[in-house]
Amino acid sequence: MKLMTISSIVAALGVAMVANASPIPCGESSSSSPTTPAATTAAAETSSDPTPSSTESAAPEPTGSGSTLWQPAVGTSWQIVLSATLKDTSANVQAYDIDLFDNTAATITKIHAAGAKAICYFSAGSYEDWRSDASQFKSADLGKTLDGWAGENWLNTKSANVRAIMAKRLDLAKSKGCDAVDPDNIDAYNNSNGLGLTKADAIDYIKYLAGEAHARGLAIGLKNSGEIVSSVIDNVEFSVNEQCAQYNECSLYSAFTAKGKPVFHIEYPKGDDTNNTKNVSSTQQKKACVFTGSAGFSTLIKNMNLDSWFQLCS
Repeated sequence: MKLMTISSIVAALGVAMVANASPIPCGESSSSSPTTPAATTAAAETSSDPTPSSTESAAPEPTGSGSTLWQPAVGTSWQIVLSATLKDTSANVQAYDIDLFDNTAATITKIHAAGAKAICYFSAGSYEDWRSDASQFKSADLGKTLDGWAGENWLNTKSANVRAIMAKRLDLAKSKGCDAVDPDNIDAYNNSNGLGLTKADAIDYIKYLAGEAHARGLAIGLKNSGEIVSSVIDNVEFSVNEQCAQYNECSLYSAFTAKGKPVFHIEYPKGDDTNNTKNVSSTQQKKACVFTGSAGFSTLIKNMNLDSWFQLCS
């Protein structure tokens, strides 16, 4: 019989303690949680920060706040605003997903002051002609245009130049104080990209981005790309998914919750062209929110333009 050394006993105890730890439950404000499914409270976008209600409770402590690399728990509450600079940090959520370029370090400081984490969005798989670093891309880096998205082209994610630009974007995220990044458009393999990009290329690229993010103390998520979940789930801390309920794909992302990692999930029941502050019907809400494994997902109902309006599932 092999005797355990003191160091191995300590290591075993450490594993046991981690295995028995309970995730910090997500909290929801009484001002944003609906009393009935059909009467969910919405947050309308304003030009200045609204004054929080005096009855609103303090935001819950974000999970992972005591660790170097943030690992959010299953069920972490969140808000995503990409159409403009974030102005309202009173939503009483544990994380905000915001545009890396459009928000300053001061905005991220406000998020932290509200007790939340900042997830910084950027497109890692597409060229956007309005970004401040657009001139750094070479013509050889660009593939076909993204269908329905003016000014965007698929990027050759195997290009050393493209990867160097993305590393600079991660430097920017670190300098602004982001806790995590949400790199979009990883799934060129599912589209006519003009560059011959495959699933294997996407797997290699997300592993590259994850390594670079982690080296800077940043957590990272997998955006959509359900077909490669099993290949990269150990490299990322969370999933950001759009419309898995609409397309009956949520089972692909349940692997995250099974591993104790959240799925930040968005549905757009209003469609592509309707963006307003009206709640969706109870029938639309149920279709967006109720599916196998849905209890573990952090689901938001949003406008397609990803402004500040949102509706919760319950």
